[in-house]
Amino acid sequence: MNIALLTAAGTASRMRQSIPKQFLHIDNKPIIIYTMEVFQNDPNIDAIMVVTLEGWREVLLSYAKQHGITKLKWVVAGGDTGQESIYKGLIEIQKSCETEDTIIVHDGNRPLITNEIISDSLATFKNYGGAVAAIPCNEAVFRSEDGCSSDFYIPREQLFRTQTPHTYTLGKLLWAHEEAAKMGIENSVASCTLMQELGEKIYLSKGSEKNIKLTTMEDMEILKALLHTQ
Repeated sequence: MNIALLTAAGTASRMRQSIPKQFLHIDNKPIIIYTMEVFQNDPNIDAIMVVTLEGWREVLLSYAKQHGITKLKWVVAGGDTGQESIYKGLIEIQKSCETEDTIIVHDGNRPLITNEIISDSLATFKNYGGAVAAIPCNEAVFRSEDGCSSDFYIPREQLFRTQTPHTYTLGKLLWAHEEAAKMGIENSVASCTLMQELGEKIYLSKGSEKNIKLTTMEDMEILKALLHTQ
């Protein structure tokens, strides 16, 4: 099986909104539903798991029913960190799936993921055993110790900005989280950084500049513009 694990347990603290960002509406539809619809309509995806905030499970289930998200099989409450939230989702999936099943971990607040991104992630995973969506860095990048000066330039040809999805087997992801617990790694930024911290090589699949992560209200304005352009 190919299972999408969507993380939607963040708050809207940086947006300064009372409603979690994944439940904010654009054109009368919650952001998390835009994300879920892509996986719902992708023939490569068999099931969807959503890790969300405590107390928002019934809201999510109601929205999913309203918008015809029939592939949604599991909804669990997240943890205090993104790493813990993903692990909770994996533990729930493990109860009814095989360790060789494929897990596509994706940010619920990246609603402009495409079928092409998903397909390339799965193809890269098939070839190498793992896949992390990424895009080349087009800007000149400098490293700064004090935040106001720099004398160290990093060639942009060597730099890639990672996104989601991150695709691995269920067994590989469970192994990574169990190893992290043994080593005291508690708040790795993403599955790709966790794998790197454990000495694993990262294999890059195709991302997109449009595959934006909604963090600020400015990101919401960009999303609206992209949706209306499409």
